[in-house]
Amino acid sequence: QVQVVESGGGLVQPGDSLKLSCYASGRDFTQYVMGWYRQSPGKQRELVATITSDTNTAYGDSVKDRFFISRENIKNSMHLQMYDLTPEDTAVYYCNVRHVFAPADDYWGQGTQVTVSS
Repeated sequence: QVQVVESGGGLVQPGDSLKLSCYASGRDFTQYVMGWYRQSPGKQRELVATITSDTNTAYGDSVKDRFFISRENIKNSMHLQMYDLTPEDTAVYYCNVRHVFAPADDYWGQGTQVTVSS
């Protein structure tokens, strides 16, 4: 049984940093892309960043040069280091793991809330 669990959300002030973590279990995720998505009220879920097992990364335009994704294959874990947060970054952040060759084989975490407010 695959499980995906996020941690690290919280309430921060504009300009602060925050680190999110995601841990996946239940199988070998070598051929899975791991990624972060976010959704705020009234908006569609959007890409934040993705990373393959050989550390190829992709970022959403709104977070480039502020957010940095990393992955520890041996631990089936992934992290998102976020810098210079703004209120527009407020959202529920979801971890996703998706098979590279079978996109329908994907799993989501329950989400972690990030709130940026003064």
